[in-house]
This record gives sequence, C-alpha cells and structure tokens, in this order.
Amino acid sequence: MLDWVKVNEQTKLWIMEAGERIRTSLKSTLEITTKSNKNDLVTNVDRETEQFFIEKIRTTYNDHRILGEEGGGDKLSDVNGIVWVIDPIDGTMNFVHMQRNFTISIGIFENGIGRLGYIYDVIHDELYSAFKGHGAYFNNKQIKYLEEVPVERAIVGMNPIWLTENHRINPKILRPLIRDVRGTRSYGSAALEMGYVANGWLDAYIAMYLAPWDFAAGWIIIEELGGKATKLNGEPLSLLEKSSLFVAKPGLHEAILKNYLQEYEEKK
Repeated sequence: MLDWVKVNEQTKLWIMEAGERIRTSLKSTLEITTKSNKNDLVTNVDRETEQFFIEKIRTTYNDHRILGEEGGGDKLSDVNGIVWVIDPIDGTMNFVHMQRNFTISIGIFENGIGRLGYIYDVIHDELYSAFKGHGAYFNNKQIKYLEEVPVERAIVGMNPIWLTENHRINPKILRPLIRDVRGTRSYGSAALEMGYVANGWLDAYIAMYLAPWDFAAGWIIIEELGGKATKLNGEPLSLLEKSSLFVAKPGLHEAILKNYLQEYEEKK
C-alpha cells in the first residue's frame, strides 16, 4: 500500500530542488521556441524540469503514470492507478519576459481522485499544497477553510488572452459579471491564480481553455478548502481533456454559475 505521507514529503523535496535549478537557470541564456502558435512559448528549462520530475518518479515509483505538458510522460486513455500531472513551468511567457509569476504545478491522482497537489511560486519561494483529508497549506502553515463572499465583493481572476476562435465566450455572458464584481485581475498563470484563490487573495478564477496540467494541482487544493472547480457550465473537470475552468469559493461558485454563466456552452 502506498505511503502517501512519504510521497508528500518526497515530492516537496523534489519541488524545492527543481525550483533551485530553475532559479539558477535564470543566470543563463534561455533557449526559447514555440509550440502551437507564436505566443505558445516553451524553453529548455520547461523540458529539463519536466524530465527531472519524470526521472525521479520513474526511479521511485515505476508503476505510476505521468501526464506532462511537454510530452515526456505517458499517453493516457484512462485515469486508473496513480497518475502524476505535471506542468514544469506554468506561466512560461511570464518566465521568459518577467522572470516572475510562474510556478511548478503538480497534482497526484489515484483512480481519478486528487490526493496531493502542489503549486510552487519559484521566485517568491511560496508553496501551496494539499493532502486530501489533511488540509491545504501555504508554506507549511495550514490555510483556513474558504469563506463565502457575495458577488459584489468578489475579485475574479480572468485570462481573456487565452481565447481561440473555437473557444471564445460570448462577451454578453461575462460583461454583467465584470460589471457586478468588485474587480478583476490577470496574472498569466492559471496555477498561480488558483493558489491566490486558495489563499483568499482572489475569490474566483475563470479561464476559457486550459489543459489538465494547468489546473490539476489547483483543483486538488481548492476542493480541499471547500471551494469548487468545474468547467464554466458546471460540468466536472477531466484529466483526459482540455476545457474551460471555473474556480470559486463556496457559495460564490453557485451564485456566479446560476446568475451569469447559465448561457455558456462548452465547445469541444
């Protein structure tokens, strides 16, 4: 039987080591290429960091499977067994242009159930983590259960840049929400913004089109704190597909879903 306490402590050590490697890499010239389009950046550090985790996992847990952004893991058609979902650098554009506001993001699932989640803000040395049934933490200090907040006092993270012709939301759906909330923010890293929701610095986060490695860790952390993470139409998230993402504190999720997102249709 897997010792989850040991996995938790081991993973934190790996994340700290990877973070130090990334900080050291900033002293060197990055090798920058593109993937799906000119703004979809990837660097040698993304690939090296993913490979670092893959080697650690393969050596220590050779029966576990890996879903990684840079393609170094496994091709999944199901979520059976233990699956590590890894984004070596979430917020690569921030990493390249700002050298801040990017994270290492790791979610560990057992038969589709999130067990351990980690979001590590590398530059600020801030770790958001969760151990299912044992709470969520910020730099090893337990985070309080998320409290309800009304729409008019909510600050909502959004990333409207990540819209494609196939996944563009009708503006009339979001305009009333933007009008009614206290404010909106965009930080350029889905994982980081989910961490901000966990810590109460944001109250909700909306994204049009993300991959599982973007939201896996935050999904685990938010739900451990009593919040909700779904697609924009309220349907469950899946590790096997890209989709929209709607994360919010309890109560707020239901209110926004009912009053603002009821017309949203998920596009495949």
